[in-house]
Formats: sequence, C-alpha cells, structure tokens
Amino acid sequence: MLKSIINNVLKWNLQARMEELDFFREFPEKTQRKILHELIDQARYTEYGVKYNFPKIESYEDFRRYVPVVQYETIEPYIARIKKGEHNVMWPGEISYFAKSSGTTNDRSKYIPVSPHALEECHFKAGRDMLGIYFSLFPESKLFHGLSLRIGGSTQFINEANGSYSGDLSAILIKNFPAWVQWRSTPSQDIALISNWEEKIEKIIDITIHEDVTSMAGVPSWLYVMAQRIMAKTGAKHLHEIWPNMELYIHGGVSFTPYRHAFKRLFPGDRVHYLETYNASEGFFGIQDLKEPGSMLLMLDYGIFYELIPVDRLNDEREKHIIPVWEAEPGVNYALVISTNAGLWRYMPGDTVIFTNTKPLRFYISGRTKHFINAFGEELMIENAERAIEAACVATNAEVRDFTAGPYYFGENSSGAHEWIIEFSKEPDNFEKFCTILDTTLREVNSDYDAKRFKDMTLKFPIIHRAPQHLFYNWLKSKNKLGGQNKVPKLKNDRSILDELLPLIK
Repeated sequence: MLKSIINNVLKWNLQARMEELDFFREFPEKTQRKILHELIDQARYTEYGVKYNFPKIESYEDFRRYVPVVQYETIEPYIARIKKGEHNVMWPGEISYFAKSSGTTNDRSKYIPVSPHALEECHFKAGRDMLGIYFSLFPESKLFHGLSLRIGGSTQFINEANGSYSGDLSAILIKNFPAWVQWRSTPSQDIALISNWEEKIEKIIDITIHEDVTSMAGVPSWLYVMAQRIMAKTGAKHLHEIWPNMELYIHGGVSFTPYRHAFKRLFPGDRVHYLETYNASEGFFGIQDLKEPGSMLLMLDYGIFYELIPVDRLNDEREKHIIPVWEAEPGVNYALVISTNAGLWRYMPGDTVIFTNTKPLRFYISGRTKHFINAFGEELMIENAERAIEAACVATNAEVRDFTAGPYYFGENSSGAHEWIIEFSKEPDNFEKFCTILDTTLREVNSDYDAKRFKDMTLKFPIIHRAPQHLFYNWLKSKNKLGGQNKVPKLKNDRSILDELLPLIK
C-alpha cells in the first residue's frame, strides 16, 4: 500500500511538467529565442560577454554577427582559468565541477564546465522529464515500487586549493543528486563513486542482486559487461531471474542498435521498456518521447541554444551556412553548435544529428564530425556502419559486443580497403556470410562506398578480424579508461586504433 502511494505521488509530480513540453513542441522558435535572450542577459558582463559584445546583442542576428563558432581548443585557455578558481570568465559566478570527456580514448581530455545552473536547469530537469515522459507513455508503471540501478564513473579533485572536481559527468550527477533520487537509487553514493571500475562493479553486483531493481540506466556496453558477470556469479539464465520487476532501461552514450538483440536475451519477453536519451558532457539534449525507438525529442528549454551546420558545409565557410534550430530540415545531416548555461558559446561538441520531424523537433544521432572513414572518398559514417552490423547480425544470428574500423592501404598502385576488428558476444552461424552481409549493406546504404567498391577499383572487400573475448575491455583497462563514458572509437580515419589492437589478436 505504501509503495503504491509513493509511486502515485511521484508519478503525479513528474507528469505535471508535460504541458510545458507541449508548448515547446508547438513553438520551438519562440522557446529558443527566449532561451537565447536569458543566456545573453545572464552572461552580459562576464569577460567573454564583454569581449564579444553581449551588451549590444538584442537578437539572434546580433548574436550570430558578434560571437564566433568555436571548438574546444579555442576556449581551453578560458576553461583552464575557470578550473583554477577564477570567477565570471565565461559564465557568472564560480564553477566547481568539470566533466572530463574526450568522447574517445584519446589521452588528451576535455574538461567541460558544469555550472550550478546546468546541474539544476538542464541535467536534473531532464531527469525529471525523462521519468515524466515514461509515466505518460506507460501510466500503469510501478517504477517506484523498487529501486533504480546506477553506474557512475569517478570524481576526483583537480585543485585542492579551490575545491574543484573533475570526473565523468555521471559521477558529478550522482554526487549532486537531490535526496529523493538518492533515496530511490542503488547502490549507495560511496560505492557508486568508487574510482576503481572493477572493484566498483563487484560491490554493485554483491548488493543489487538482493534488491528489487525496477530500472537501470547507463551506457549499454558497460551494463552488458556487468550483466554477464551477474549471470556468471548467480547461474541465472537471464536478468529477470534476478530482478523480476525490472521494467525500464534508460540508455544513451552510444547507439543501442548493436546491443538490441543482446539485451533482448538479457531481458526476454516484453516486460522491459527501452528509453533512449542524449546526455552529453556539454548538456542534456534529447529524450525519446514515443514508444517506438528511432528518434528523440530535442529538449528546448534546458538553458541550451541550438544552431546547426550542414555537415557537407563544415569546411566551406561554415559561418555562412549556420542556421538556428527552428530552420532545420528533415533528412539533412547537421553538426551541432550549442550555447549553454555553463558558458559554452557557439561551441561545437562534435556530434551530428538528423531530424526526422521539425514540429516537434525530433532527431537521431547520426555520428561524430570526427568519427568517419573517408580515406578513399567513401564518406562512411557511423550510422552506416551500425546499420550494416545490425543487418549482418540478424542474418547470421550473431551478437556484436564492440567493433572498430579504419582504412587499409594496399599500396601506391593498388586498391585500398576497410579493416575491421569485431568482438562477438555470440558468434555468427557463418562468419563468411556475416562479412558478405556487412559489405553488401554498406553498399546499399552508402552510395559513395558502393561507387568505390565497384569492381574493386578503389576499395576491395573489407578485411574483418574476429577479436578474442574481452579484447576491447582489456585495451580500455590498459589505458585506465574503464567505465563511465569512455568508448571505443567505432570509426577512425587513420590506423592509430587498429595498429594498437592488431598485435593483440595475432
């Protein structure tokens, strides 16, 4: 009885916000212009604001005229000063948290400022909306009868003198979650923030296998690793034997497409619902608001102003081609440009998106501006690779745990190829067929790749290696990159990742 009362009260409170979501679904331009005005007004007299004429900005057109589009390298000197404790540099007041992120396994990390405004008005607001949307889609839910399983990264001091913290965004959020979230979550904060990934996973497993977990959230690759260890430890055939009331998995960080079949095996039947989110270190951008997977609603009132650059114009006077998000067209591959309530101004996070609808603004992540292979003019994007992997898995009853691919250069006077390293959690029935379907699907979904594959003139049939079990896990471990938001780069336009991994599989 008490659980039902708690569930219904929390459900009602979370769904009260749905009318505001309906407003920005209907009026994206009005919502975004208001957000821009508020951002400029708040940062008007910061150092960055004065330098770029914020006091003179009265419209989007002024904003576009005065403020440059930047990447991380341009603003890194400002962020370095903020990390040291300087105030009012790019955003008013002091910023004590920095999300450490590269998006890949590169040694050089980015430190993305996370202001108090961003925590409350973006990330925590998104957490409430996520649950509110879920209850709207599934009003019979008993989510709060049990606990939510959380897996975060680690947080550590940057500078003890001013008390700044850096770490995975997930860890920063866990450290600052409001009391009601802590109350309905497992494991405890001290365990969730253990820096040693393997120690943390073992403790999480020991605790949570005895609890009533009804939801879980995290990057699919890391949750899959944990799930495999749980079943090995308990002898369970699937996770419903451990958590019979599990009903929601919130995923993000990487495409769920290669993991969908594996998670169906972890949670057989249709009791678990899957909700996709787009939560980056720079901000919380999107939530799936329909039962059908495939697109997310762009969240327009989180203190983030969005602009877009067509990907094919990134190197062609991009400033001339940038547009506000309300001018987006369906089907165009855009690079994101964001201005945020943590002081990122016209910043390119490196993500690309394609809109499926423009009223409301629904989209899916198409890849990264730097995650592609175009060594031979094939312009292979991550979306193409993931569709091909999925098709090959379906055709051969396989499951892929992780993969990476890059160019292979045969020689000055001969064709090249793409070289793949694929780690299977379930081996294909026929590996040769898997490889053929992969190549065939790439040709079907990418006309440039198909043209280069014609009669093997530019690209030969791909070279595909089967990786030993846990190759990618062990590689990340060797770089101290386990857990959190660390990911294996799926596509690389050079051989840096391949050349590190290939000696480990021979």
